[in-house]
Formats: sequence, structure tokens, C-alpha cells
Amino acid sequence: MPNRLLIRNAAAVLTGLAGSASRSAATDLRVVGDVIAEMGSALAPLAGERVLNATDCVVYPGWVNTHHHLFQSLLKGVPAGIDATLTPWLKAVPYAYRGAFDEATLRLAVRIGIVELMRSGCTTVADHHYLYHPGMGFDASEVLFDEARRFGVRFMLLRGGATQMRDAEANGPPHMRPESLDEMLAGVERSARCFHQRGPRAMTRVAMAPTTITYSLKTEHMKPIARAARALGIPLHSHMSETVSYIEHCRAAYGRLPLEYAAENEWLGSDVWFAHLVHLSESEKALIAESGTGIAHCPQSNGRLGSGVAPAPDLDRRGAPVSLGVDGAASNEAADMLSEVHHAWLTHRSHAGAASRARPEGEGEAGADAVTVEQIVRWGTAGGARVLGFDGVGTLAVGEAADLAVYGLDDPRFFGLHDPALGPVVSGARPRLKWLLAGGEVIVEDDAIPGLDLAELGAQARGAVKRLLRSA
Repeated sequence: MPNRLLIRNAAAVLTGLAGSASRSAATDLRVVGDVIAEMGSALAPLAGERVLNATDCVVYPGWVNTHHHLFQSLLKGVPAGIDATLTPWLKAVPYAYRGAFDEATLRLAVRIGIVELMRSGCTTVADHHYLYHPGMGFDASEVLFDEARRFGVRFMLLRGGATQMRDAEANGPPHMRPESLDEMLAGVERSARCFHQRGPRAMTRVAMAPTTITYSLKTEHMKPIARAARALGIPLHSHMSETVSYIEHCRAAYGRLPLEYAAENEWLGSDVWFAHLVHLSESEKALIAESGTGIAHCPQSNGRLGSGVAPAPDLDRRGAPVSLGVDGAASNEAADMLSEVHHAWLTHRSHAGAASRARPEGEGEAGADAVTVEQIVRWGTAGGARVLGFDGVGTLAVGEAADLAVYGLDDPRFFGLHDPALGPVVSGARPRLKWLLAGGEVIVEDDAIPGLDLAELGAQARGAVKRLLRSA
């Protein structure tokens, strides 16, 4: 018999849709099986239906996180990288510690990261995992899917890796060695065969995701990898244009801007999305919009590393798919979707206001309408589902997946709100998560994940950090 739930008397419902559809007049949502079956007001409970009292609560779609590095959940606040820009940070943190990630350490890090995301209201996680090398001895992809399955979240493996090394990785130990082209393609094909689901409301998906195409792939491998992904029917993902050094590198190595190089090698299209896209020329913005290429916008990590501010509002205006990713916890010590959306909301307003004063005479006051709460929610839900290819996910509407967060605004941080719907984004604090549903199943209840001992998980994390410090 399908699961049946009735969420009643919500103070506000945001849908993840655009424009006037971004807010629903409904106060009640009926869930049957894995979908929303009805939305309205004063819906009467049916026989056998569990009723969830959402009085004074707000309901959002479950967040869709489109770019993460879950293994970094055990690398937060590493002193050697806390004040470093991207390249020295790579050397001081992920490169320095990656050899210490055996199967058990990886599993613990993934568990911590998924738990952190869930407690922010995230129901779909895309993890860009790139710790692959010849002779690993265990299947990292299986670990990731296994932990996601344990917690009941939707999960997408962005299968990373490299066929050549960055200069910063040269002369590194065995765990830094790149894969051959055949090894990478075989690994992706194996994961796709086992885990890539098609059709509406899929629970698991796979993308071809070389770590950074401008550095991690030989040019002669670019088109074969893109074509192999399309033959498998899976999308493409990578880091791109995170810092000015991407531009400098591509001009020196290829005589092109980064997005021009991607376009020449069949790495643009509606089945492609890139993380970051901070530094873009006008012509590159046009390439992205015209091709339907998406962005995983990671404003907190970009701020933390001093990389800059991605032109996400401009790309959105041009019609490009915009989504949000928290990036790795080693460059974003929060790594949850609520802190990410709050930062995105503030960052673009600040940036717009600063840009308006670029001329000596200024332009008065500007910037406070650069992005709206509803726009940010759309990026973090429907926009994410769009770039990942999760059909039937990311919005609250009849027939869509019952992935939703019910937030209780019972902390003083939220007292006095004239519009409760804004609270989870604007107030800068994590509301109490009364319920989190993924595929119609309750996976968080009253801030607790069934079967999880948070204190024990914290103790395991502290022990793992000590071991990492000894082994790095």
C-alpha cells in the first residue's frame, strides 16, 4: 500500500517555480506514494493517512545541490589553506590529504556531508568525486551510492578523474597518478550501467565529470569523452573558469578563452553544466546561453577562496540554466544549502551595489533588487533538477516528486517576520526542520535522522581528523 501523508495548515508554501507561480495559495499538501497528489486548503484527512501539523511552518521544495565534494567533509578549516587562493589551497588541502582517504575514511566523510545537507533541507545531492587512480583497491562510486541509499536521498555521481596531471600535481605519489582514457571510460560506463536511472523521479543518476577539462584532460581526449557520455545517454560536468588563472592558462595553452575551448571540443550544450563560471567574457556568456549550458553556482566557496562573484543573475536573465552547489567543505566550511542560499541572496545584492559605484560620480543607490528570494529558491530547487536531469523533481506541484522540507520558525531568529515564507533564506540561521520528505518518505523528523546518533558521528569525525593529521 502506498505511503499516505497529509501536511496541513502551513503558513506559506514556496514552489520553486518562476514568477507568480513561485508561491502557492495552498496550505495543505497530500502525498500518495512518492508524489504530491493534491494541494489545497482545509483538505480532509483520509482513512489511513498520517497527518503532519505544519501550523506556523513554511514548506519549500527539497534543495537540489548540483556540485559537491563529499570527501572534503573531513577537511574543514585546515589552517594551511584557510587564507589561500585556489591553487595554493589545492596543494595545501585536497592534494595534501587525498592519499589518506581509504574506504572507511571516505565512507565517514560522505556520511557527514549527506547528514549536513539533509539537516538543511536538501533531498538531492550531486557529488563531484575525483579520487580515482590506478590500483585504488576499492570502488569509491559504490561507497557514495551506498551512503545515499542508506539515508534515502536522491543521488547523482559526477564521476571525476583525470587523464593528465596539473603542474601542481606533477611528481606526486601513486594516488595522484591519472587514469588512462580507457580506465576512465570503463569506470564511468560501469557506474552508468549500475546506477543511472532514466525517466521521471529517478533516485540515482551518473554524469561524466572529468575534474577540470582545461587541466585534467589531454586535448585529444576531450571529444572522445564527450561522445562517450552522449552515447551512454549521460550528461557532462566539470569545473570551469573559477579564477582568472583559467583564462591565463587557456590563452597560453590553447590560444582560446576557456568556454571557446570547450565549444571547439563538444563540451557545450543542454546536457552540460559547469561549476563556478566566475570569470566570463561577454562572448562566453552568449555561448553559454545560446547552447543551454548550465551553471552550478557556488558563491560561498568562490568568496572563501577569493575567486570572485559569478554572473549568475545575468546568465539567468539570458535564459541559461542556473543552479546552486555548496562545493566542498574544505573550501566552504558550512557546506549546507541554507547557508548557501543566504549567501547567494546577499552576495549579488552587494555586488550589484558595488558595481553601481564604479564611476566617480556614482549612480545613487542600487543593488537591493539584484536577486529575489523566490529567484534564489528557484535556482536551488527547480534549477538544480533541470541541470541534473532529474525529471519530475524540484518543484511543489501535483504529480511532482514529494521532495519537500517543512521548516518550523520557532527560534527567536525568525520572530517578527512579516512574511514567514522568506525566513529560511533571509534570516541567516537554520530553522528547525520538522520534516524532510524525499520520494514521499520522511527522512528527517523534528531535526533528527532516524537511526543516526549525531554525537557518535561527531566523535567519529574527531577521531578521523586526528588520523588524517598523522598521515598527511
